[in-house]
Amino acid sequence: MTNSTRIALGLLALLGLSFSLSLAQTVASIPDEGQRSWRDAARHSAGIAPDPEQLAGVAIVQVYAAPTYGWRGTFAVHPWIIFKRAGETAYTRYDVVGWRAPQVVQRNYALPDGLWYGKQPSLLVDHRGEAAAAMVPAIEAAIANYPHADDYRSYPGPNSNTFLAHIGREVPALRLDLPANAIGKDYRPLSHALGVSATGAGVQASLLGVLGLSVGVQEGVEFNLFGLSFGIDINSPGLRLPFVGRLGLDDRSESGAGDSNP
Repeated sequence: MTNSTRIALGLLALLGLSFSLSLAQTVASIPDEGQRSWRDAARHSAGIAPDPEQLAGVAIVQVYAAPTYGWRGTFAVHPWIIFKRAGETAYTRYDVVGWRAPQVVQRNYALPDGLWYGKQPSLLVDHRGEAAAAMVPAIEAAIANYPHADDYRSYPGPNSNTFLAHIGREVPALRLDLPANAIGKDYRPLSHALGVSATGAGVQASLLGVLGLSVGVQEGVEFNLFGLSFGIDINSPGLRLPFVGRLGLDDRSESGAGDSNP
């Protein structure tokens, strides 16, 4: 058996493992008999976001991602960002929602940390205090200048992951590292095939999000082939894999936890 054959078999094994793990998570979240469609899927709070009234004096910025609804959750996630300034007692949420076209950028479409149509969200970014306060104006500016506000395609993008990747590029202080199954994060028009990666701190070459390479301190090395991303994260050791997203240590970006006492 040649070395190239061993490598190919190893990649296929990783792909199978990643798909199996993601499929098992999807099956485990299949709704019960009382929930028959997205219309009655759970969208209550996941209990992750800190109480904005108790922390009224603290600026907070968080990013979440949850598996997409139904069978699509085996393959991809839907992300969103929430924030509040010091002195505010409620969060503002932004995400891209395709079925709201032509105005796909939505403000306060759902609860800040609500389940995404029955799917539990994960916290990717949690900044608080002065660091968060400094980010909010830049985040608002990035949302305002999102270049695909009237354009949406589930695959290969631009979609909800393209939106968060844009914010990450515009606000490097977020240290936003979207998981490998955030399909659409690598979407770049042909006129801008080379540039900053979604973390805001690496470099990326990508052809419409279907073929590309990202390299950086935060994301490590990640290859994208037809929307399936493979890579190695050195900063927080782990494997970046399609379907499941990541296997390894937690890669959450945090700052300002000491500023969160009410």
